[in-house]
Amino acid sequence: MNSPFENQPLQQDSPFKASGRFGRLSYAAWTLIISLTAFILAFLSMLWFPPSHSEMESSNTTMLGIILLIIVYIIFGYFNFIFSIRRLHDRNNTGWLSLLMLVPVVNIGFAIYLFCAKGTDGANDYGPKRPTLDWERVLGWIYIVIIPLAFVFGVIVAMMIPSYQTYIERSESIEIGTPSQSQ
Repeated sequence: MNSPFENQPLQQDSPFKASGRFGRLSYAAWTLIISLTAFILAFLSMLWFPPSHSEMESSNTTMLGIILLIIVYIIFGYFNFIFSIRRLHDRNNTGWLSLLMLVPVVNIGFAIYLFCAKGTDGANDYGPKRPTLDWERVLGWIYIVIIPLAFVFGVIVAMMIPSYQTYIERSESIEIGTPSQSQ
């Protein structure tokens, strides 16, 4: 059976709509963009609304910061779902599978699947194949390289923390004696 999109001209679609397709590198590039944006907004919200030492100011400032972080998290989650749906469409799968992102542990395997699974060639039930733009290729590869490096860095840091804690405990337990005074 032929796809209804087979003979239609390719249209430039918005990456922020669930309809359409994303190849692997487009998906990686847009995921990197939204992740960096969410990180920067979360960091800025912590700078704009730092915890205060006075009780009256602390509750208002902290509440505004928490509300802003919740808004950033909701927006980040929304775009994550949109990009996952588009990536699933590239595989000719239904976007409803994106709900697997909500299942702990399964979401890790699902994310790997989205990054690694090849899309269908040519048009499918969700439209024609979307060309990956040059800048998407560059950002996509950058993100693909960053992920394993961040994982390795995280493992190294996790292994170093107990050693550092032991060092701190030992250094705190050493008593510094005062030099004896001679008469």
